[in-house]
Amino acid sequence: MLQDEIILKFNDVSFEWGTNKPILNGASFSVRRGSKITLMGQNGAGKSTIFQLITGQSNPESGSINVNKDLTIATAKQVIGREDWDLTITKFFEKCFPEKVYDIDKKIDDVLEIVNLEMPHDRTVGGLSGGQQARILLAGALIQDPDLLLLDEPTNNLDKAGIEHLTKFIINYPETCIVISHDADFLNAFTQGVLYLDIFTKKVEQYTGDYFAVVEEIKNRLERERMKNIRLEKDISHRKEQANFFAQKGGHMRDVSSKMKKKIEELESEIVEVRREDKTIKNFTIPAQKDIGGVILQLDSVAIAKNHKFINKKVNVTLNKKERLLLIGPNGIGKTTLLEKLASGHAKGEHIKPGVKIGYYRQDFSTLDFNATVYQTLAKAMGSDGTEQGLRAHAAGFLLDAEILKAKIGSLSEGQKGLVAFAALSLEKPGLLILDEPTNHINFRHIPVIAKAINNFEGAMILVSHLQDFAEKIRVDFTLDLGAL
Repeated sequence: MLQDEIILKFNDVSFEWGTNKPILNGASFSVRRGSKITLMGQNGAGKSTIFQLITGQSNPESGSINVNKDLTIATAKQVIGREDWDLTITKFFEKCFPEKVYDIDKKIDDVLEIVNLEMPHDRTVGGLSGGQQARILLAGALIQDPDLLLLDEPTNNLDKAGIEHLTKFIINYPETCIVISHDADFLNAFTQGVLYLDIFTKKVEQYTGDYFAVVEEIKNRLERERMKNIRLEKDISHRKEQANFFAQKGGHMRDVSSKMKKKIEELESEIVEVRREDKTIKNFTIPAQKDIGGVILQLDSVAIAKNHKFINKKVNVTLNKKERLLLIGPNGIGKTTLLEKLASGHAKGEHIKPGVKIGYYRQDFSTLDFNATVYQTLAKAMGSDGTEQGLRAHAAGFLLDAEILKAKIGSLSEGQKGLVAFAALSLEKPGLLILDEPTNHINFRHIPVIAKAINNFEGAMILVSHLQDFAEKIRVDFTLDLGAL
């Protein structure tokens, strides 16, 4: 097997979801054996769709996708499908293979060791924490021992130790790997090249180099395009003035004017439309519920997971209005379970002041109705306060245009679901904000805007985030480490 061998090639591939959702338009790129590649592009650009085209789950409208004969491919998806939530760990891994595997338990133990997870095989995957599910998704791909490993947001929900473990694994992985992620430091540790899916041209640009070098190269190119546009627009404006002047003179001057207008059309065709992926969501606020004060939340005990069993531990946490609690601890300790119980009002040893409205950002977006449209979701959050025009303007600030407003939540990319969740939260006016990994799936450009909105929130707040840069942007009054209890 040649290390330089091209194992995957897209030739002039076009693909669209329905008639008005083009993803690729004549896209071409190739991948060499043993390379570690980042797939980059804005939320909703179609990165996960490229993975589906590679695996044959989707087929191109035109062009061809050449995959080496006998090449084995496995994908670690972003989330475990709801239809698989009731599967035991054994059944989940059995589903990874087309035929029955007889030494499956040994294979499961070996692969769980690779992803640094110890787990009884009879546990159901739906009951695992977000971080444990992320490891199971990765293990589901690795157990197939593929020639080409496709990783879709593999660091989501992973704690620091989990990300370090995954980074080492990818660096040492002898086969080919293509990764989608918004974690820049993680990507830079192993990336040798970037496939950049341009949401405007619908083409894939191929770059070599580490992640930070490529991001800088793309930034510089966009700046050159912007400067070129400024020069062209200045030139066009000057020529239009001259053409109009000559056209009024009549006679031979009209011919000169006509030629100049043709030249103006040529120059106008050279103007590059400013790329829409440079857009960031607008600054927004999450208004707090009015007329609430005193103790918003009193927490006397928490249940933590030790050796796959929950045990109760005494704590003393009191949150008043404007106070924030950062909840930390390793994957699987019980952070998400605690937040779910608090949000539903079923936690033991807790008391939320009656009448306090809870705004809950769940890492799996299950607070959203996947069968509702984006418009219906935002209209419900807005209530009777707003207008149609106000709703559409609010949505536009989160890059949710008229097309997306018509779409069902379930059809959106994970990143777009995240933006809908924030758009809804900022309409709900909660008194207590519960945020479980609010940066998962979110484009890195939006994260500073989201951090600012959260930091300016005037109610009480509980935050879980493994993204240190993000957590540092938010003032925290108390930290509760479940792992230290």
